[in-house]
Amino acid sequence: MNRLSQPAMLCTLVLAIATSACTTNPQTGQTEINKAALYGIGGAVTCGLIGAATHGSVGARNSALACGAIGAGVGAYMDNQERKLREKLANTRIGVERVGNQIKLSLPDNVTFATNSFQLGSVAQQPLSDIAAVLVQYTDTSITVAGHTDSTGPAAYNQTLSEKRAQAVTDLLATKGVNTVRIRTMGFGPSQPVASNATVEGRSKNRRVEVLITPDQAA
Repeated sequence: MNRLSQPAMLCTLVLAIATSACTTNPQTGQTEINKAALYGIGGAVTCGLIGAATHGSVGARNSALACGAIGAGVGAYMDNQERKLREKLANTRIGVERVGNQIKLSLPDNVTFATNSFQLGSVAQQPLSDIAAVLVQYTDTSITVAGHTDSTGPAAYNQTLSEKRAQAVTDLLATKGVNTVRIRTMGFGPSQPVASNATVEGRSKNRRVEVLITPDQAA
């Protein structure tokens, strides 16, 4: 019996993962591959190639299967967390964005802080409490809280303001039960704009706090 070549074996494994994870979208009726399957495929290909280089065809198969399962597991874990966050923040102006295997929350300053203040406003309390509740439920992640400002005013002032705003968000998450060991807090001042500082609208978009949620390796 002819043995499958290493590339052919990897293709077979990838196809098996993809077809087993196909689902039907109830809104469109179309067959789709969920995100967890895509992460599994990526893990299978990467680890399969490593296994092929180090252990031959058996190593390729075993590495692909193991890493595909890990990748799919992490993807599903983050999918569930993303869904919870979107549900809780649906009626707020807090943005929820999937960036690969990470989740980025964007908190605009007109929701969280008064002008030139680092004291959290009352409007921000409930959304941040909801975010904390999800983070407490999904513990296998690390969290980066980053403050950003526009370019108006002295750079040193903006840097300090961004740091204090990020710390205020971290402090509230901590009071709601999020372990601070998981959190890294930093400020970037005006150095990472997402829009032009030449317009009022652009400056408003640049004044924000971002919460980046990253899965732990063994999530």
